[in-house]
Amino acid sequence: MQKLLIVGCGDVARRTLPRLTGRYRVFALLRDPAQCAWWRNAGATPVVADLDRTASLARIAGLADIVLHFAPPPTDKKTTVPDDPRTRRLLAALARGKSLPQRIIYISTSGVYGDCSGARIDETRAARPTTVRGARRVDAERQLREFGQRHGVVISILRAPGIYAADRLPIERLQKGTPALRDEDDVFTNHIHADDLAMLTCAALRYGRANRAYNASDDSEMKMGEYFDLVAERFALPRAPRLSRSEATLQMSPLQLSFMSESRRLANQRIKTELHATLRYPRVRDGVEAAWQAQNEKTDTHEIKENLC
Repeated sequence: MQKLLIVGCGDVARRTLPRLTGRYRVFALLRDPAQCAWWRNAGATPVVADLDRTASLARIAGLADIVLHFAPPPTDKKTTVPDDPRTRRLLAALARGKSLPQRIIYISTSGVYGDCSGARIDETRAARPTTVRGARRVDAERQLREFGQRHGVVISILRAPGIYAADRLPIERLQKGTPALRDEDDVFTNHIHADDLAMLTCAALRYGRANRAYNASDDSEMKMGEYFDLVAERFALPRAPRLSRSEATLQMSPLQLSFMSESRRLANQRIKTELHATLRYPRVRDGVEAAWQAQNEKTDTHEIKENLC
């Protein structure tokens, strides 16, 4: 049985794990020992280490045949250096092993493309990030590609857009009345359900080509304000107030504005033709509807229990 190491054990990694246990001997790199019990109970072997502490990574050298790299670059606001030291430390640790991984899957971001003025783009579009966080992802991709070419390791990259799920919807934002841009100033945004991203990770594990990037996006084409309106309508919440871009510049934080400054529509044919993927939630509307149905079921179950009591 092949050994597989998960790096970056967040929500999507947890959703991916059930697809791996029984097929691989799974190790989970954890910086927080308090998380060990959950991963052990779910079928993985915890490895306590930290991508920000080089010495702690010695134990992963030669450990795995396959690596799923979910870990994001650091978000150090004090520096604008566009590099990813976490990926650099990870690859250095792997390179010290007597045997190297045969394959690495990296979950990147569609932010590497920067602003495309609403154009529909595929993976041949040059990476031109307009934010530091996007530039750090480009650096991580570069490091991985070079590592793969140097050592003969298959590197496949999933470029994910906005990840959503039932517990990752902009409910709080809508409740607070955080504004969005008016339609004429709004940007096209892209989405992928967290469960579908977990599925695509496993599809890349099986079918991903060497030194190949994939837009891990669903089939929707919608603007950001449309997304907020969809969630508001389904969950009976007030719609987000709309502002012009000039008004938003005066009222919103630089971080909020940065997410409203990039517009693109991702073509996703590669995940269908090369990864043989069929999305469970091909449109955002499908995922939002499923979230609403799940909430209703919980409410109904709770009311039934109360009545029985």
